[in-house]
Amino acid sequence: MKDGLNRPKGFGEILDAAFTLCKQYFSKFFLIVLTIIGPLYLLQSIILLLTGTSFFREAGSGDNWFEQTLNGFEATANTTLGEDLVNMAVGLLTFVFIPVAQAAVLFAVSQLKKHDTFKIGSVMKQAFSKFWLILGGSLLFGVILFAMIFIPTVAITIIGFLSIFADPVSGIAVTIILLLAVGLTAAYFLSRWSFYLGTAVFENNIPGLSRSWHLTRQNSWKVFGIYIIFFLIFLAISIAVESIAIAILGNSVLYSIIINLVTLFTTTIFMVGYAIIYFDLKIRQGGDDLKDMIEDYQNAGDKK
Repeated sequence: MKDGLNRPKGFGEILDAAFTLCKQYFSKFFLIVLTIIGPLYLLQSIILLLTGTSFFREAGSGDNWFEQTLNGFEATANTTLGEDLVNMAVGLLTFVFIPVAQAAVLFAVSQLKKHDTFKIGSVMKQAFSKFWLILGGSLLFGVILFAMIFIPTVAITIIGFLSIFADPVSGIAVTIILLLAVGLTAAYFLSRWSFYLGTAVFENNIPGLSRSWHLTRQNSWKVFGIYIIFFLIFLAISIAVESIAIAILGNSVLYSIIINLVTLFTTTIFMVGYAIIYFDLKIRQGGDDLKDMIEDYQNAGDKK
């Protein structure tokens, strides 16, 4: 598997490498993500408990479990301003530390590429040493994400409402077409810019958008396709677990914990996949495979 990390891979090979690497080192990868992001989810659970949410099952009044669960959601939705502010703060912190966890996974996979093992504490320390570079690049990427998705969506929604009043059928059709166009355009550009993080981590350079654009050259649709596959797999897992958990537990703290654990599980797999894609692109565009061959040859010569 480690040898496979140092050669260009096709679409299916990247997916296979991601799941194989996760299978071999999942406990270590998951512990990295859990250690960095887990405390934020724990804080969220504590806040839910302090605001009166039941730990085991949150259900409202009703004659059957469906009505009880639905009424429980309605009761939970009525949060105070303080609760909303705390939840927003937890969300912002998650946005900050998810790229740090991704950086730690990048360092771990980089060690595996060199035929070395990695220590959890060591790769986490390396990631936090790049904290400000990661934060700067992530903030800029977040602003771009907001600008490319939220602003056009609001504009299209307004246009759509006005069009529906004039002609309902045409208005709905135009709104759907515009939303799809904006979504695909944003997905294309964000996919090509998404490897800014590797530039920040390994090249100490931000924002790294032009470098990411160069890395994804001639491979943009392959990257986009792999992202789609990961998204669909994780969506299926989340829907399956969430539908069962909410039917049994309602919108309780335990339900929130289970969903957060599933999120950490899928996030870990995606982070490993992201790292494999990044190094594959570097091999294709930067000649890293040749550098690795030279290093292996030199190391073999030194041993002799």
